[in-house]
Amino acid sequence: MPGPVAGSKSRVYADVNTLKSREYWDYEAHVPNWNNQEDYQLVRKLGRGKYSEVFEAINITNNEKVGVKILKPVKKKKIKREIKILENLRGGTNIIQLVDTVKDPVSRTPALVFECINNTDFKELYQKLTDFDIRFYMYELLKALDYCHSMGIMHRDVKPHNVMIDHQLRKLRLIDWGLAEFYHPSQEYNVRVASRYFKGPELLVDYQMYDYSLDMWSLGCMLASMIFQKEPFFHGQDNYDQLVRIAKVLGTDELFGYLRKYQIELDPRFKDLLGQ
Repeated sequence: MPGPVAGSKSRVYADVNTLKSREYWDYEAHVPNWNNQEDYQLVRKLGRGKYSEVFEAINITNNEKVGVKILKPVKKKKIKREIKILENLRGGTNIIQLVDTVKDPVSRTPALVFECINNTDFKELYQKLTDFDIRFYMYELLKALDYCHSMGIMHRDVKPHNVMIDHQLRKLRLIDWGLAEFYHPSQEYNVRVASRYFKGPELLVDYQMYDYSLDMWSLGCMLASMIFQKEPFFHGQDNYDQLVRIAKVLGTDELFGYLRKYQIELDPRFKDLLGQ
């Protein structure tokens, strides 16, 4: 597929990283400080993902409950990126707090230690949320996204699984920064990010010069699924079908206008499916 000729630049926070020192965004040069994992005793497994396994654990030095994300073998560069981003965002509004970075003394397997959140499974929780609850939590998530975007960082994997909610305390945290990336204007990024149902149209048409607005689309999908009680809201069978599902709800006029504006050549499969 020929690459797009027309470039796109974020309307907000476009030059954050340009104005910061190289040390802030050059994660490949970052040297993480690895502490000893023996301070943490694993209690139970909470879940697993493509790149990690997550456990509830106790910090035996102070009896504090924490979450430990044990990383599966991936490129060092990816681990450095996640750590650098979490360190840059530390203390940010509704951003999961990185407490420690540790390695197993024998296997040297890296793990990230986080604050512990008493999360309710979203499939259970979203059905119980009132109109006010939905507005409240979406606003909390918007605050997290505005914070990371203002720090020059795109999350790139916003979805219910990555939004922890302690409903009793009305506390929300945006987690899993493993796909997050620093935004630099005119940079071409990998389109193989985000989960299918939450992928913005730019990813589905292979437009690489995307920006923070990618996260806003994912948030919109979450909001729609909460309001209409339909999870996921756009339920495509594959990436091609995903764009078709979006077009069936939102129409094709703006999509084709967008493709023309950025000179994006659609995959022939789409032309048949979308009827152009």
